[in-house]
Amino acid sequence: MQNPLLHFSGLPHFDRVRPEHVTPAIEQLLAEGRSLVARLVADTVLPTWDNFARPLEDFEEKLSRAWSQVSHMNAVVNSPELREAYNANLATLTAFYADLSQNEALYAKFKQLRAAAGFDLLNVAQRRIVENELRDFRLGGAELPEAQKARFKAIQEDLSTLSAKFEENLLDTTNDFAHFVAKDAELTGIPDDARQAAREAAESDGKAGWKFTLHFPSYMPVLQYAENRALREKLYYAYATRASEFGKPEWDNTALITQLLKLRAEAAQLLGYDNYSQLSLVTKMAQSPTEVMDFLHTLAARARPFAERDMQELCAYAAEKLGLAQLEAWDIAYASEKLREEKYAFSDQEVKQYFPEPQVLHGLFKVTETIFGVQVKKSQAPVWHEDVSFYEITDCHGELVGQFYLDLYARNGKRGGAWMDEAITRRRKAHGIETPVAFLTCNFSAPVGGKPALFTHDEVITMFHEFGHGLHHLLTKVEDYGVSGIKGVEWDAVELPSQFMENFCWEWDVLRHMTKHVDTGAHLPRELFDKMVAAKNFQAGMQTVRQIEFSLFDMRLHCELDPYGTKTPLQLLEEIRDEVAVVRPPQWNRFPNNFSHIFAGGYAAGYYSYKWAEVLSADAYSLFEENGVLSEETGHRFWSEILAQGGSRPALESFVAFRGRQPTIDALLRHNGMTEAYA
Repeated sequence: MQNPLLHFSGLPHFDRVRPEHVTPAIEQLLAEGRSLVARLVADTVLPTWDNFARPLEDFEEKLSRAWSQVSHMNAVVNSPELREAYNANLATLTAFYADLSQNEALYAKFKQLRAAAGFDLLNVAQRRIVENELRDFRLGGAELPEAQKARFKAIQEDLSTLSAKFEENLLDTTNDFAHFVAKDAELTGIPDDARQAAREAAESDGKAGWKFTLHFPSYMPVLQYAENRALREKLYYAYATRASEFGKPEWDNTALITQLLKLRAEAAQLLGYDNYSQLSLVTKMAQSPTEVMDFLHTLAARARPFAERDMQELCAYAAEKLGLAQLEAWDIAYASEKLREEKYAFSDQEVKQYFPEPQVLHGLFKVTETIFGVQVKKSQAPVWHEDVSFYEITDCHGELVGQFYLDLYARNGKRGGAWMDEAITRRRKAHGIETPVAFLTCNFSAPVGGKPALFTHDEVITMFHEFGHGLHHLLTKVEDYGVSGIKGVEWDAVELPSQFMENFCWEWDVLRHMTKHVDTGAHLPRELFDKMVAAKNFQAGMQTVRQIEFSLFDMRLHCELDPYGTKTPLQLLEEIRDEVAVVRPPQWNRFPNNFSHIFAGGYAAGYYSYKWAEVLSADAYSLFEENGVLSEETGHRFWSEILAQGGSRPALESFVAFRGRQPTIDALLRHNGMTEAYA
């Protein structure tokens, strides 16, 4: 039987993929790749798109499709055997790509293609791809002397290995923790569904009582609702010290952080940059670390007064009403939920009953169908876990546009967080258009007690966010692989469609159709919705400065901190907190050790992208507010000028084409309630 990872016609065979398939598939594909490169380099004919660039794209697509299945399964159904196969081949792949990016003969061919008279006859996407390739050869070390090339390649391989190890340590630490509670009295305040899930988790381990873990659906209800302060503290401590010196030495990320920073700094300097932040921004909208930090400081100056007011209110409430004279880190979520319930007369738990999974999906798809004129319906495909479902999107003529997998629930062996990834990318092939396929992954609570899964409003927002990424990948009209969907989109613009979609979660015309009480079947009452809107910007100041804290830490870590110096990342973080934070975690909090976005997830010197893109997304949404939030005409314009364009042109050009002007910060501040009118 053929290796399922070498199957490229149609959907992946996830039901057949095994760890032992990985190495033979990757070895065969890399052998084909080396043979292709040798042939292209030896060819004396003038390079054109068809005889040179397209064969390279054909190969890249096959390798990417095979590896995306492996890396995805490693993230969602991790096992010792799969991890071993993944790590072994990750090193091989990294070395292959490092060699490719330093291949001077290939680089010369792309330069020939760029200089040829036929370049101007290529379409916009193809010209953009060639320009990106030339840039990436420079960033890959193709212009370095031989000795430095070898060192640069070694750095890329080490960075890849260390990043994977960082993520593994975090996953292992998270999976390893379990706290069992024997007495019901210790669980006062924790919602019934969270207790039921904890009871079922203990039973599955063959134990009595309740089992709590560091997976978010188990962890967060304790922090938010448990009256047992000692229980909150125990879980907070375990969560805040993950992958640090306070746990198993083999899972400590402290030394990895230093190694990663040293290697990134060295790579940047080899390429002629002062620091890694400068290198990172070459492929982004922002032009310099100074521009990013000026943006963050401007936002901080606007947000800090609101954050201070939020914190003063919380401390006063906690002291007066909860008897918490000293508000500790493990009290913040608990006190905040109590304060919100008192101020706005509703709780997250009350709202959650109106968001059963089937109704939420119906509402999400209804919005998509209304503004983009497509249809979303359930379909069938081989999957990697029984919880996974599969859907297809068709256009108004019934033609297939794209498909996606939905993996919603947290479980052991699955990486935390939520994300979208590419399975198949849209492009034109000899037989016609290859339609795109996406992975949409979340970590929500699974169904318990025979009822459908229930989502908090925050989780609903997360689902809309990831679906926005999915639409960016699935609704592209680009037919050339290298800039199709999210490929080639500047990293600080890639969050625009995802954050844009979040806005619909605050619209009555949307929510009333996507809610149904799990017990009574009643829709969300308008009165409760109005309370949710009133509470929308509850602690928005605190949340904003928290994001700015992380963003400044990331940027300054990669442009200011000397990884060989005496100042540690933790000390830098404390300096930044002095400047912008209103919540100070305990000295033993080890946030950097589990900041996987920047140490394992591609956001290094790029975490600011969330706030940067939020300016774009809020401003883009303001056009819907002006024209009707479910305006099909505005939706079609958003599709054609932003989603359809992929990375075929600069993101700023796409934004201006949609909005008719340059972006401004005003809509973001208004959406977050941080304007003078709200002060």
